[in-house]
Amino acid sequence: MRKPENQLTVIFGASGDLTKRKLIPDLFDLFVQNLLPDKYAVIGVSRTNYSNEIFRDIMKEGIKSFSRSKNSPDEMIDEFLRKLFYISINTSNPDEYDYLKTEIDKIDKITSNSGNYIFYLSTPPALYGIIPENLGLSGLNTSGNEKSWRRLIIEKPFGYDLKSAQELNHSIKKHFAEEQIYRIDHFLGKETVQNLLVTRFSNGIFEPLWNRNYINHIEITSAESVGIEGRGGYYEGSGALRDMLQNHLLQLAGLVAMEPPANFDPDSIRNETIKVFQSLRPLSDEDIRNNIIRGQYLSSHIKGNKVPGYREETGVSPDSRTETFVAMKFFVDNWRWGGVPFYIRTGKRMPTRVTEIVVHFKATPHKLFMNMSSGCSSCNQLVIRIQPDEGILLKFGMKVPGGGFNVQTVNMEFHYSDLSHEYMPSAYERLLLDCMNADSTLYIRGDAVEACWKFVDPVVAAWKNDNSIKMYGYPAGSWGPETADSLFDIAGITWRYPCKNLADNDLYCEL
Repeated sequence: MRKPENQLTVIFGASGDLTKRKLIPDLFDLFVQNLLPDKYAVIGVSRTNYSNEIFRDIMKEGIKSFSRSKNSPDEMIDEFLRKLFYISINTSNPDEYDYLKTEIDKIDKITSNSGNYIFYLSTPPALYGIIPENLGLSGLNTSGNEKSWRRLIIEKPFGYDLKSAQELNHSIKKHFAEEQIYRIDHFLGKETVQNLLVTRFSNGIFEPLWNRNYINHIEITSAESVGIEGRGGYYEGSGALRDMLQNHLLQLAGLVAMEPPANFDPDSIRNETIKVFQSLRPLSDEDIRNNIIRGQYLSSHIKGNKVPGYREETGVSPDSRTETFVAMKFFVDNWRWGGVPFYIRTGKRMPTRVTEIVVHFKATPHKLFMNMSSGCSSCNQLVIRIQPDEGILLKFGMKVPGGGFNVQTVNMEFHYSDLSHEYMPSAYERLLLDCMNADSTLYIRGDAVEACWKFVDPVVAAWKNDNSIKMYGYPAGSWGPETADSLFDIAGITWRYPCKNLADNDLYCEL
């Protein structure tokens, strides 16, 4: 990874959990790896009235609790903390940004920086349009010379639907050019997601097979074992469709389905993923009813402990129709993928935390060993595990030793944990460093955000306006509504279940 040029990072919403649990600990990890600029500072901005010292003390707690380098000597932590500053303003009030600009200029001179700023919006989404406008009105959006620059990182959710996403894009682009805007999706910062591109485009054994002629279907799963963790107010207005499927899972589908880029640069790669989103077959009313399953977790017992149902959670309406599970079947209508179904699912209160992509290859045209095999319709799968236990698994049929031709499925696998001599950065480490180096490859472009919302919007509208569309309950700790299996219309094929029940709800999970 490349060391960036001198710059400042200004974090709006610096008194929030994301800054303490992720941003500052991961910046410290970059510092330990000697990957921060030689002249660098972090400026926290929020309404809370902290001094520099109080802010540094709170961030020190965050480093000691959440950083992978938390066992570093106190002297090293204190050296990093001296790079942290804090400014208290009302971020909604444009009149206070002149003061903010003056204070940033002072810190810029103290640290002998060169006027390069990253503005990170770690704030509620309601401020995503307000802060960039106020930065623009105060002149903080431009450097005033050709040698320095300004960049803007925005957390998800980027919009609530297509209309709000378009309005937000339009609002921000009044003050920041598209090349200045970095819409972050931490899934794309995970090493295995990036390795998907290498697996596809650097190996002659995979790319020739990566099409409708050899692939039966694609499956993408992102499961969480936790519930909504006290965020009932937020989740009631979001749900699994908006929170996970519209952004994380469709972005993964874009990387799986994209064409080879002309060059390995941000524009070339993102040009290919937007083509995938533009090729998504629009969902008809019939598709929404038959090819999408939504569910909500119910009260259950997990390992002997009673777990509340979603409607029993704090901040959730007792008659809520917000989905905590969604599974979808869809198609990419282009030359490469014509007729190949894509299946994606995500849910809370499932048996384990796992995110993976499964490429199911077609069975052999003549089933020579059908009567002697272990019974799988297709023994050939490529599993790309994104979290946890990151790695790649290839499943294929092998003869059982002894007489006859009995066949069983065997695994050939690679785990990133085997690379003990290599440092694997976290998603936020990688994405923060990429922005510092002006690499937007793993950030989402505005047209891609809008294309994904355009695909999902009819589902949002149908669920809002048509109460006859079913909501299925599923016990907390299960893999979701059983009816989700009905999305597969081929006998013997269903979702991959990476974890197996042993006893008393204990799970054995394998890659």
